[in-house]
Amino acid sequence: MKMIDRKKFLLSTLGLAGLPFIAKSTILKKLTFINKPENFPVVIATWDNQRAVETATKELIAGKTALDAVEAGARVPESDPDDTSVGYGGMPDRDGNVTLDASIMDHLGNAGSVTFLQHIKHPVSVARLVMEKTPHVMLSGEGALRFALEHGFKKENLLTDKAKERWKKWKEEQHYNPVNSNNHDTIGILAIDKQGNVAGACSTSGLAFKMNGRVGDSPIIGAGMYVDNEVGGACATGVGEYVMKTLGSFLIVELMRYGLSPLDACKHAIQRIVEKIPEARNNQVGYLALNKKGEFGAFSIRPVFPYTVYQHGENKKFESESELK
Repeated sequence: MKMIDRKKFLLSTLGLAGLPFIAKSTILKKLTFINKPENFPVVIATWDNQRAVETATKELIAGKTALDAVEAGARVPESDPDDTSVGYGGMPDRDGNVTLDASIMDHLGNAGSVTFLQHIKHPVSVARLVMEKTPHVMLSGEGALRFALEHGFKKENLLTDKAKERWKKWKEEQHYNPVNSNNHDTIGILAIDKQGNVAGACSTSGLAFKMNGRVGDSPIIGAGMYVDNEVGGACATGVGEYVMKTLGSFLIVELMRYGLSPLDACKHAIQRIVEKIPEARNNQVGYLALNKKGEFGAFSIRPVFPYTVYQHGENKKFESESELK
């Protein structure tokens, strides 16, 4: 039996056998060679998270790491009672509980995440402590809460009056039936610091009125967010079930490793979802990607998917292209 060529096998597995590629070693050398310090620092985040990007940028300008920046940026919507998809003020599950998921990853490949965390306003910071203080990657539920309390986090009621009223109205109209709603604005955030190191974070309260115990893509390393310091990073927002089934963020980073631009990599990952999961056309997923050169891109299933970028001294809002028009 003939031995399978490793590269051909990998490309076939990724569904990329028909695309032109340069050898991995060539691409990695090229990425390092053309790295442009003038493009750094750079921060990119999902949706209209301008305050989050501004906060992360201040960390980088002050000389902090990309990891510090993405944590600080994600904490902004986590604290905002008017942001109904992240942290305090997030929509509850169908039983009225606010449950949070988050993940974080540094340039060394270290990662931490929490799932089904209740009563803690800043899950992204708990995720960082999981990464730095434990031998694990993920803690969940009561264990994650106990860990957070042991490390000085305050137990709080995260269900705002506004979110509670919307939940009550939903129960009357939907008769307790959970749906994959498009009404969610998970924050995914990526950054490159002055040293050229990449980090990423993701935080969410998940789908509004989900079944109790549901966990989405945001805390899943390789699904909601992924970073490889040789290549760059990617993050996701939207219906997490579709992202988990295709491991979108990992796929995007691997596509960039083999030469695709951030935009083309995001586009391919969205097309993978639409082809594999036809019903996804009725919902939304958006991807962001940032490579080691400081180039960024975004793509979504449907319009409208805005995102925010800081680079070259400016904090700007963009709108991604989409598969469906």
